[in-house]
Parts: sequence; structure tokens; C-alpha cells
Amino acid sequence: MAHCSRCLIPWGKNDGLYLTEIDRILRPGGYWILSGPPVNWKNHWKGWNRTREDLNEEQNGIERVAKSLCWKKLVQRNDLAIWQKPTNHMHCKLQRKIFKKPPFCQAQEADKAWYTKMEACLTPLPEVSDIKEIAGGSLANWPQRLTAVPPRIRSGSVQAVTAEIFEKDTELWKKRVSHYKALDSQLAEPGRYRNILDMNANLGGFAAALINYPLWVMNVVPAEAEVDTLGVIYERGLIGTYQNWCEAMSTYPRTYDFIHADSLFTLYKNRCDMEDILLEMDRILRPQGSVIIRDDVDVLVDVKSIVDGLQWDSRMTDHEGGPHVREKLLIATKQYWTTPAPNQDQEVSKTAS
Repeated sequence: MAHCSRCLIPWGKNDGLYLTEIDRILRPGGYWILSGPPVNWKNHWKGWNRTREDLNEEQNGIERVAKSLCWKKLVQRNDLAIWQKPTNHMHCKLQRKIFKKPPFCQAQEADKAWYTKMEACLTPLPEVSDIKEIAGGSLANWPQRLTAVPPRIRSGSVQAVTAEIFEKDTELWKKRVSHYKALDSQLAEPGRYRNILDMNANLGGFAAALINYPLWVMNVVPAEAEVDTLGVIYERGLIGTYQNWCEAMSTYPRTYDFIHADSLFTLYKNRCDMEDILLEMDRILRPQGSVIIRDDVDVLVDVKSIVDGLQWDSRMTDHEGGPHVREKLLIATKQYWTTPAPNQDQEVSKTAS
């Protein structure tokens, strides 16, 4: 579901470009809800300081774009209007003869969204053989959806990821998180951590293993990752985004209680400085927040030297597989600290000069 409440976006303008983008990110059968102007304009137009004609045209523009996207309007009641995206495009292809815009996208890769311009074309859904079939495959209800093999993997559309690999990954992360809790007891303490960031989420196994705890995980798929797994993360019922960790993350300072980074520094080796990534982690981690970084031992030795310079309390420990595994874990906690007060004599000297 996508929801907009008084967001003042001109949904019907620019050939419906903004609603076309909403269509791209909604799953088959997903819902779009609009609350506020111009919905229910007949009862509110005076309070909105706009003319009836202007609001009527805005509403009609939205309705036209929604029809051109083959959406079905389910209800408009009071200040809410709800549309539904079709579960497949069998009927929509026939409607192209009536609504010429937007055309179906030809060369666009629908999953590409990092530094990608929006296009005024309708993202085609996977082919179906029956009008009642859900394009791309049906999703299990929650909470079974979390561990069921996602449709993208069942269909073979995720490079080098099979159902067997997915199931093994799910079990692997249950064991890893159990090991994490033994190393950081606060991870299992209800309420200690609430906002968690997984900087290299892969299939979302780390977040899935934490599902019974009162917390949420932002799963990041690096823009440089070999396999784009963000669609899998969402099909599991988790939340995620793309990010290039050589750049700042669009988030408030001190956002996260806990940060997890699996093989992140190996991924970004020779792409950008390790210091830059760690400084960004320091910016978005709250004081007394913790991190677990897993990577090759040689990489972690360099990471630890920088982390110590940030005045984090850190320690390295063995992989859950034992001391003979090259991959190790770095566990660290960000500390409260302030810049030392300047020497009083130096201040007097500065004032005199």
C-alpha cells in the first residue's frame, strides 16, 4: 500500500509521471490511498481557498491518470479515496487501444531506482495465462510470508539464488543471530534496541531472524551489490532501500540504535575510504548504540584501528564457526564524549594577542 495525506503532489500533471512511479513500486493488487485535496473538494473548497473549477479539474486529472494505469477505484468516502492496481495486465493491454498514455515501458529495468530518472511509461507486469492469476506469483499471508520462498526466487528471476539457497540462508541467520545475542546480551533485551540498520542485507535473513523482538530493521541493498535483492526483501514483508555507502545516507543524525554490517568493507574496498564509511556510521548511530561488523580478519584489523580513533569501545571476536575461520566479528559501542576544554593559559594568550 502507498498512502498520501495532504502531500500536495500534482498527481495528475506531467503526463501522470508521479502516479506512474507509484504504479511501479506497488505490487500486483496493491492499493493507493489519497487523503486530502482534491478529495471531497465539494465540501471543502472554500476552506482550501481554491476555486471549484480548479479542484474539479485536479480531481478529474487524477481519475484520468488512474484509469490510464488500469487502476480500479474502490471507494471514495469523506476525505479518502482508494484505488487498486490490477493483479495482472491482461485487460490493461486491451485498454491501451483507448488510453494511449502512458505506453508500456520497453527498455526500462523496473528494479533500477538508484540515480534513475522516472519515465512516463507503465512498467509491464509479468505475463500470466489466466485473468485470475497474480502476475509474478502470489504472496503468502503474514507471518508465513517471512520464511516462504519469495515468488521472485521461485520464478528464477533473482540471479544465482535458488529456493534451496534461500532456505539455507534463513537457517544460517537464525544461528548467527543466536551467536550475536551471546556476544551482545542487549540485542536480546526487550526495548534496548528499536531502530536497526543492516547495511548489506542480501536476502534479509538478519532481519527475519529478529522478527520476534520489539524492533524493526531497515534493510539496505548497496547500489554496488552484485545481485539486486531488494525485491526479495519486500516480498518477505520486510522494509528496505538502496544506498551507495560512499555517499551520505539520507537520514537524521543519531537515527539508529544498532548497526549491522556484513562484508561491507570488502564490498567497498578500492571504491572509497574506509574512514568515510565509518564516519557516516558514527553520524547515524546514537550514543550508546552498538555495531556488529563481520568481515575478513585483515579488513577488520584496519576497521578497528579507525573505530578506536572514534573513541568507540570495541573488541574483536571469533566467527560463530570457530577460531579457524578467517571471517571475524567486530563488536563496538559508541560512547558519550566531548572535546576537551582548551587550556586556560592558551585562552589568555589568545586574548592578549
